[in-house]
Amino acid sequence: MVKLARQLRKRMTPHEVRLWSRLKTWRAEGFVFRRQAPLGRYIVDFVCFTPKLVIELDGGQHSLDDHRAADAIRDAWLEDQGFRVLRIWNMDVHNNMDGVLIAIRDALEAGLRDMRR
Repeated sequence: MVKLARQLRKRMTPHEVRLWSRLKTWRAEGFVFRRQAPLGRYIVDFVCFTPKLVIELDGGQHSLDDHRAADAIRDAWLEDQGFRVLRIWNMDVHNNMDGVLIAIRDALEAGLRDMRR
């Protein structure tokens, strides 16, 4: 699994590269993201362990029935492990990066609030 994750890091999509270039700058604020990280039997696009947030970038293939079903199973497993899952369309990364970053920041802040309870 680790070997596959390393390979995926080397072959990131243009949308993943674009989002990664922004997420890695948040380290100074205490939000440390990992890319193409193994979690259980899955490899997630991005994860921030504090708070437990997974970000998945989705292309058009994820609108197909078989992908939606697989995504639902994956999301349910991740949520059972305590992760919040945020799915973002590739086109939103391309056309609305500011909105994507606001959604991620909101999810991070909600996760921090949940941790304090």
